[in-house]
Amino acid sequence: MTRQDLETVLSGLGPVAVAVSGGVDSLTLATLAHRLAPGAALMVHSVSPAVPDEATARVRAEGAREGWSLRVIEAGEFADPAYRANPVNRCFFCKTNLYGAVRRVTDRQILSGANCDDLGEYRPGLDAAREHGVRHPYVEARFDKASVRALARDLGLGAVAELPAAPCLSSRVETGIPIEPDMLGFIHAVERLVGGALDASGAKRAVRCRVRAEGVVVELDPGSLAALDAARRAELGAGIRTIAPARLAGPVRFAPYRVGSAFLVQQGAARS
Repeated sequence: MTRQDLETVLSGLGPVAVAVSGGVDSLTLATLAHRLAPGAALMVHSVSPAVPDEATARVRAEGAREGWSLRVIEAGEFADPAYRANPVNRCFFCKTNLYGAVRRVTDRQILSGANCDDLGEYRPGLDAAREHGVRHPYVEARFDKASVRALARDLGLGAVAELPAAPCLSSRVETGIPIEPDMLGFIHAVERLVGGALDASGAKRAVRCRVRAEGVVVELDPGSLAALDAARRAELGAGIRTIAPARLAGPVRFAPYRVGSAFLVQQGAARS
């Protein structure tokens, strides 16, 4: 579980294509792969309604700073009815479309930023990775999330090392509710609105806009939730309703943040 272990794994792979989402895991992996062998590393980023613009901007900025060979593509998952239906294994269809799109632009070995912590969760996307022969260097080098952040600091990646977990916007939609691009645009707008209204002290915050069968729920970390009194919540709720698609009109509820709370495991699936 050392940088040398990871470099050994990467050095034995030959030409690679790193799927870069814009999070700390993939950005760090891409940076190390490029620094080890610039000519052998291609970075591929997919733009999508499920990917916040900030993530794409981050990828472009890091790519320009490091001098990556970068391809920006569209995986086309929203053309897949199975993905848009938002089943419990939605991530399988997302990653199937992603890795298929990457394969269409390169025959290099595809790499993901999955780490050992991801193996303890229900991750249908890993099934898609297996079907497409994707390698997970962090897993092979026994890196967990903390190790990835430490590596990012060691590489001098600054704020990238401290990026909070940021699952795709589709993860905010309760399992079984069909996903539409305008819904994800609304979710992102709400999170920016609420995040901007909270204290800009620099403290880490969790802000998630969930779309549930019952309506829209804004989940916040305990400190942020306590900072919003009833009047402020009512004000924010009114602002949210003005930008909500017609089908999401209705009361807005505020609740404590729970990881993955929009994900409903059906019989036959497992999640820790």
